[in-house]
Amino acid sequence: MTHLFDPAPVFALPVTGEDATYPVNRIFCVGRNYAAHAAEMGATVDREAPFYFTKTPVHAVQSGATLPYPPATDDYHHEMEFTFALSAPLFRATRDEAEAAIFGYGTGLDMTRRDLQAKAKETRRPWDISKDAEGAVVLSGLTRKDAAGPLAGKAIRLTVNGEVRQDATLDDMIHDVTDILVHLSTLYHLAPGDLVMTGTPAGVAAVVEGDVLHGTVDGLQPVDLTLTARE
Repeated sequence: MTHLFDPAPVFALPVTGEDATYPVNRIFCVGRNYAAHAAEMGATVDREAPFYFTKTPVHAVQSGATLPYPPATDDYHHEMEFTFALSAPLFRATRDEAEAAIFGYGTGLDMTRRDLQAKAKETRRPWDISKDAEGAVVLSGLTRKDAAGPLAGKAIRLTVNGEVRQDATLDDMIHDVTDILVHLSTLYHLAPGDLVMTGTPAGVAAVVEGDVLHGTVDGLQPVDLTLTARE
């Protein structure tokens, strides 16, 4: 049996110092995981449990991409994020099981059509089109957990055209990596290939045609994106 058309290629990320790549199966995103960002968005923080939305791997691009400013928006925002990826299945995991299942860490950009998101919130409709759009997730390569070292104190930053826009530490996350995994594993049968974006610090703002974005987390591969004129 043959396909009617060629299926989308597997989206995979390079791994620091290795030839093999990491194929991405699902992308889970944590919302409002930094108190200062929640405040700047006029939202309250749920400290009891994280909440999630998803992005589609077919919409993902690797760091270093040059993309046109997206359609249907005049308010495109950057959200710099720390990411982690799994190497083992998880379901209703303990903290020890969750920690053991982490493959490695990376950086990412959760790009958002903020005007579309605001309109969806006003009408109490899903805001998938604001978050899960072509090129709206940009991901760095991954660094294995052991090579990356402890997360405590690591800075997370984003510059646009060399100017600092976002600057915090991973310690500012409300729900840490293990908390997120333990909770997420009560909702899904997690598996290798699943990647989690852990939320963004304060300082999100609009970008325009010609902007160059550069995001870092100490000790990890950076994430870069250049925006060109809209099509």
